[in-house]
Amino acid sequence: MTIAEAAAALRRREISSVELTLDCLARIEKWNPELNAFLTVTAETALEQARAADAEFASGLDRGPLHGIPIAHKDLFCTRGVRTTGGSKTFAGFIPEFDAAVVERLRNAGAVMVGKTNLHEHAYGITSENPHYGPVRNPWDPARSPGGSSGGSAVAVATGMALGATGTDTGGSIRVPASWCGITGLKPTFGRVSKFGVLPLGYTLDHMGPMALTVRDTALLFEAMAGHDPRDSSSVDRPVPHCLPPEGAISLKGVRIGLPRNFFFERIERDVDAAVYFMAYTAEDLGAELERMRVPDGDQLNALAHTTLLVEAAAVHEPYYRKRRSTYGEDVRTLLDMGRLIPAVDYVQAQRLRRRILGVFLDILKKVDALLVPATPMTAPLLGQKEVEIRGQMEDTRLAATRLTRGINLLGLPALSLPAGLSSAGLPVGCQLIGRPWEEPLLLRIGAALEARTGFARRPPRFA
Repeated sequence: MTIAEAAAALRRREISSVELTLDCLARIEKWNPELNAFLTVTAETALEQARAADAEFASGLDRGPLHGIPIAHKDLFCTRGVRTTGGSKTFAGFIPEFDAAVVERLRNAGAVMVGKTNLHEHAYGITSENPHYGPVRNPWDPARSPGGSSGGSAVAVATGMALGATGTDTGGSIRVPASWCGITGLKPTFGRVSKFGVLPLGYTLDHMGPMALTVRDTALLFEAMAGHDPRDSSSVDRPVPHCLPPEGAISLKGVRIGLPRNFFFERIERDVDAAVYFMAYTAEDLGAELERMRVPDGDQLNALAHTTLLVEAAAVHEPYYRKRRSTYGEDVRTLLDMGRLIPAVDYVQAQRLRRRILGVFLDILKKVDALLVPATPMTAPLLGQKEVEIRGQMEDTRLAATRLTRGINLLGLPALSLPAGLSSAGLPVGCQLIGRPWEEPLLLRIGAALEARTGFARRPPRFA
């Protein structure tokens, strides 16, 4: 059941929030032992919140479309009175006395929290293979990675253990798991959603965003999450627009969609190539205009993003790393050590070039309304798989997984990942729409039209 469907059923009194919550908790009990999507399940509190929502409905109080809807929070968001580990041993005993801004907003919208989801340690990785709490497993094939770092949130949504979830995206951590688990995820414009109360990784790269089964559900979560917050110095004071797209395969007449000739369609699996082009031709069938174009050097953009994250993550963890180095997993330790060795001049030069490349992308996005590209160059790899073969070439799994997403964090542009079909092996393929700053409503409208025409969002995984 989607959020929109559940919201309508709640208002028709066909179901209660308690019943929705009990269903999610039953799914968690059934599937979490194998899939390991949750680190903490807040069953008692969730049922209290659900009963309160039902009482409010009975009294005539309606907080909006998320009222009474069970959701999950990535265990990077501070939750008052509920442990927030960041997927690490470093913060294993941390119980915040306050809520993150996003948690506050969703609670005020009436959402019910069923628990905190597992993730790649400190959100610093793309596989969700957590050395302390165990790997998250893909619901389409438990031998495979769900993607990361928001892997637990993606699995929770894909299996109905929660109807929606929060995620964070520093180099693809919403879009990669959305792609590999067959759901939808939005990385908003940098500054659109508050970072207050979220354990940081990259000061200028971190984005908070929603994950859900459908584009319309993602829009409902995004509207509730977004908005200016003076507690976050990077938060931008702009009004939150109405984002919920109309139902159905609406016309895309007048929409211009760019298909890059270079980079994004290079070194990708054939099934991914075919799936994304199918989405492009579907958009054209709905009335959109397709335009082939060239984009700036993606490898250079990724190198700048990689340098930026290495340095910023090392700075973020400096207060803890010296004293608690042994609490970090080997892969995160390696990355933090690398960041400490990068000269300041390299970081400064990366920021200078960052602004220049952003200007080029903004010029491109004056000619088209969005770029349509793959979210990941391949489908979900096996857990523990260090290298993947793409078109006969071996690539590092981590670098390949984020090759098409990482640079968009550096630019701060909004990007929507949504299902583009299944591979010949029956694994989800994801595409992403990249747009102009602050134009999330347009990306969501395009995505909703494609979703309605293709029906890909309704395909259930093995565990569902």
